[in-house]
Amino acid sequence: MGRGRFAGDIRMPGMCDVAFLRSPVAHARILSVAKPRGREDRVFTSLDAVGVGDIVTRSTIPGYKLSAHPPLARDKVRFVGDIVAMAYAPTRAEAEDLCEATEFDYEELPVVVDCATGRAPGSALLHEAWGDNLFLETSFDSGGMDEVARTAPVKVEKRFRTGRQCMHPMEGKGLVAWWDFQANLLVVHTSTQVPHMIRTGLAETLGIPEGQIRIAPPDVGGGFGYKCLLQPEEILVAWLALTLKRPFRWIEDRREHLTAGANAREHEYVITAYADERGRLLGLDAEVSVNVGAYSVWPFTACLEAAQAGGNLPGPYIWPVYRCKTWSVATNKPPFAPYRGVARPGVCFAMELTIDAIAAAVGREAVDVRAENLVPGSAMPYTNITKKYYDSGDYPASLATAREMIGFDAVRERQKTREPDGRLIGVGFSTYTEQSAHGTKVFASWGTPLVPGYEQATIRLNPDGSADVRAGIHTIGQGLETTLAQMASEILTLPVAQIRVILGDTATTPFSTGAYASRGIVMAGGAVSRTAEKLAEKVKALAAHLLQCTPADIRFDKGVIHGLNGSTTFAEVARAWYTTPEVLPDTVDTGGLEVTEGYKPQVDTGLFSYATHAALVAVDPATGATEILDYVVVEDCGRMVNPMIVEGQAYGGVAQGIGTALFEESTYDAEGQPLASTLIDYLLPGPTELPKTRIAHTETLSPFSAHGIKGVGEGGAIAPAGAIVNAMNDALRGLGAVLCEIPATPDRVLAAIAAAKGPDTSGRSAA
Repeated sequence: MGRGRFAGDIRMPGMCDVAFLRSPVAHARILSVAKPRGREDRVFTSLDAVGVGDIVTRSTIPGYKLSAHPPLARDKVRFVGDIVAMAYAPTRAEAEDLCEATEFDYEELPVVVDCATGRAPGSALLHEAWGDNLFLETSFDSGGMDEVARTAPVKVEKRFRTGRQCMHPMEGKGLVAWWDFQANLLVVHTSTQVPHMIRTGLAETLGIPEGQIRIAPPDVGGGFGYKCLLQPEEILVAWLALTLKRPFRWIEDRREHLTAGANAREHEYVITAYADERGRLLGLDAEVSVNVGAYSVWPFTACLEAAQAGGNLPGPYIWPVYRCKTWSVATNKPPFAPYRGVARPGVCFAMELTIDAIAAAVGREAVDVRAENLVPGSAMPYTNITKKYYDSGDYPASLATAREMIGFDAVRERQKTREPDGRLIGVGFSTYTEQSAHGTKVFASWGTPLVPGYEQATIRLNPDGSADVRAGIHTIGQGLETTLAQMASEILTLPVAQIRVILGDTATTPFSTGAYASRGIVMAGGAVSRTAEKLAEKVKALAAHLLQCTPADIRFDKGVIHGLNGSTTFAEVARAWYTTPEVLPDTVDTGGLEVTEGYKPQVDTGLFSYATHAALVAVDPATGATEILDYVVVEDCGRMVNPMIVEGQAYGGVAQGIGTALFEESTYDAEGQPLASTLIDYLLPGPTELPKTRIAHTETLSPFSAHGIKGVGEGGAIAPAGAIVNAMNDALRGLGAVLCEIPATPDRVLAAIAAAKGPDTSGRSAA
């Protein structure tokens, strides 16, 4: 409605815009940086940034290697877009002119762009002190794989690859920083998902106390994980404000996002799966390489992706035996960030295509093989092979519903006759689990420098009987202003219109590690519920005195407080505390009508939402073009606090998942140059590419969370690639073509068809 206030909307007297000179090459030694003559005071290099520390992300995992990321490049640049210099001026255009007038001289070095090169002995080194290009190598072995490999009747070997992506929130990164002389504070209005963590990171890199920094995030136009990170630009703009004591602003443009923003999703899988004659799963042997870029991001490290990949690859299936090795490989590309789903879109793609490959090997329908290997509802709660604790649900039931909704049997009948337009149709399925609201034990096991503990909320009953809810988590478009008010309303029975929600501002809200990992409604919602319950006890004690009864006699109903001898209102109780305390006894609770309380689920290892997606597609074998004819989601996130918001999360996730499956890829040449630097080259799905998604909901309550709620934010993005590419392979089955890489572009479809036909021996020109 045009009423939002984003970083780009903030105007302050004397504010200047900031621009950055970024490296045009992927790997080079810095020889010199010469500022434009006469304007040296407006341009800054690493030599000028006194007091600015490197971004160093530590981990307690054995074998993990530290990377020091200077916000302004020092000695070397390690990817195209690495920041070499910073300039400010009254306008962004003038600041960019200053950057263009700055001369950057460098000596190019050999480039590492892929995992194979990065892992090869003798390859160029990004961080010479390491001796190799591996941030971390991990392994998991349940035991018994050699015996399974020796005796299993069916063996399937597959290689899968997922394309590198950018996140593309509608609002890119951006911030305004200024010095508040009255409060003696550095104030930063930054577009972030994790305001309290950014305060910690800025304090660490700027060398000032956290208490001297206020992060006051404005509205945030989407995050998707990209805004979970401490960005070099945030440090540098904040340093300018701290040093020069005036306001500065930087707003990321789309080209910066495409070429220098954090990337995600570039995985390579080598999978060997074993099964019996019916396709019953016996063992999974996997190698996973993740191209994590040049530096380890703060606070999640470069290794979170591989850790999630290795731990989540078995998915919702019963695997008796599992072995997996992972490599987090440093390359001359932008650093890797957690992106909606964090590794699970890749592992789901690889696993779901593996299930279909096993079904093909045993000559059965993939949907039937899938159903027989999913963890059944009767086994819940279930601890899987990697110790994931699936708390509740019925995975086969979601598959059965999706099969019915997509009209599986009718599709098989339809495939018996040729489509009038010559296209080939196919149907595919993808089932996944979404680990949500995982907390202290999980993040501690990943060795991250900031580990979430109890999420806190504060609720205050105001003198007029309204309530303020304050939480340190921030809203990024997921509707927390509404759902947290609903949570408080459910306990206090006040109308939602009388509850104001204040989020994210470090000056006014309790500490939170922020909005990520589908934790918002579980963690912050649970905290609000628990706090509301504590506040309700205080209100009941005061109301009992006013109504001459005991607190046990008090009940709330639609904002009215009832006792044995009459009724009162929240406003009257608040008035007694704030303005007419003479009516209260001397023994009154001096804590008043404001409560802060903390919460985390009973099981700290996470709650597991799940869903099955089903896709019906039509593939044109002449052009390679794919159209999604129908798309079905059958999801279970426990209790739905707000069904409209749940569906919005699912729709948005599916849209991003379709981008992953068919369109989006950040491509690079052999010299590390980004080849998709505009939205002409980096394709996003638009309205004409998105089907009308049909969603069915079930509500299996978690026994371990407040109200049985499980997270839902990431789920929609996890399954589409598996469902869509399985459907495409089903369509192409008669041609013998198989797709194992995403995005499954028309070129890749045509290449798969050509590969299935074999080499051309006709002697005719390819033209």
